[in-house]
Amino acid sequence: MMSICRKVLPASRGLASITSVRNKATLPELPYEYAALEPIISREIMELHHSKHHQAYVTNYNAAKEQLDDAVAKEDANKIITLQGALRFNGGGHINHSIFWKNLSPEKSSPSDALQKAIIKDFKSMDNLKAELKAAAVGVQGSGWAWLGLNKKTGNLQVVQCANQDPLQATTGLIPLFGIDVWEHAYYLQYKNVRPSYVDAIFDIVNWKDVSERFSA
Repeated sequence: MMSICRKVLPASRGLASITSVRNKATLPELPYEYAALEPIISREIMELHHSKHHQAYVTNYNAAKEQLDDAVAKEDANKIITLQGALRFNGGGHINHSIFWKNLSPEKSSPSDALQKAIIKDFKSMDNLKAELKAAAVGVQGSGWAWLGLNKKTGNLQVVQCANQDPLQATTGLIPLFGIDVWEHAYYLQYKNVRPSYVDAIFDIVNWKDVSERFSA
């Protein structure tokens, strides 16, 4: 059953997964060329999305983190609280996109046997899972993400909407397996305002090997 990210937890939770060098987040390299996902996602979109948008999240997260370190050193509680929004938004953007790039691939793949069994158990069929993910992605009001996540307490797979750049695990406790970015910069140059067409197309480039590895881990 689809749910919506509403529970707000401290912004610092989950940010430990950010790739860092000397406590600075860095832009990860793509596992494929910018044009590799064509015709589903154009080279122009991938280059802008990765080198401009994702880089901006990294830059702004590092700036907010530097201010936070200074505020903690000065025991400036007001500043610490003020920075939580920037840390959540930019840190979440970095986490989400770092997963998203690996969730996609120009190579065809299929879910592992274990993931396939879980999909059948919780959604009855792959088609039902895709339909629920599409409904979640298309139904996001404004900007955000649709996620397939794992509830470690119940062992069930769940489809969830998250607003803006809220990171799934830090917001809901669910382990992110596969995300669909429905910010307009992810598709507008190619699909215009027809978000459903973009969502339908993206299923053709899902890296089910990566999703399966996240599930088994």
